[in-house]
Amino acid sequence: MDTITAATPFVDNGPLAQLVDMGGPVMIVLIAIAAIGVITFFYLMLFGAFYAPRLTRKLKDLVHQWQASPAKASPEKVRSEASFFGRNNPLMHLLVNSMSASQTNPNISAIRETAVRDAQAALEPFEAPLKIIEVIAALAPLLGLLGTVMGMMEAFSAMAATEGRANASQLSGGIYEALTTTAAGLVVAIPFAALAAWIEFRLRRIHKTINSTLVSVFNVLPATEQADPVTAPSEPSRENQNEPEPAYSVGGNPRLAHATG
Repeated sequence: MDTITAATPFVDNGPLAQLVDMGGPVMIVLIAIAAIGVITFFYLMLFGAFYAPRLTRKLKDLVHQWQASPAKASPEKVRSEASFFGRNNPLMHLLVNSMSASQTNPNISAIRETAVRDAQAALEPFEAPLKIIEVIAALAPLLGLLGTVMGMMEAFSAMAATEGRANASQLSGGIYEALTTTAAGLVVAIPFAALAAWIEFRLRRIHKTINSTLVSVFNVLPATEQADPVTAPSEPSRENQNEPEPAYSVGGNPRLAHATG
């Protein structure tokens, strides 16, 4: 009972109640979206710490081994010896699955399509939190502007009620609310706009890492993909074709094709 009594003044007269009194109902919405943005950011950081694609030293060694001799590479061994963080690395599974399939399946085109699908699936969990933060950064100034309009309407309403004879104390409440919501909207929007830009930069780096790593893998074909002139005489050589083979990129999605977005 004493705890509830002690907490009541904090709820009624605490910082949140003072902000609501200063900014009106719009301030409640600004506080709510700011709380949602903070929770989303910490979720994104925690999720990224465990499940973000990472090009570790073991994966670099595996790529170098693949480039030296695809037939002698042992990708499944890397997966079996992976630690807890390694098993949660989508890039490790992407490389191991692509390499293992390339060693046994001569249909490289199908393997590339599978790699594209898996790469997009590994990046999808980061897109929704980024979009939420971007929406908050764009919505907060508009809410601040809405509070400004509502505060000015209140000030002019007080002036109209007194038939133009309102004093400064009657007008100050609406003007103060207008300025408070404007400031609160900017205070919420500025840091979230910076966070959205930083997160997008990190995703661009991840796109580039995945794209360059897959290029390193698919530019080196295993022995099963080499054409035999005796068994496959009708297979045209790439050197005799007029159009060169385009560089591999992660999917037909333009955002992934350029490894940035």
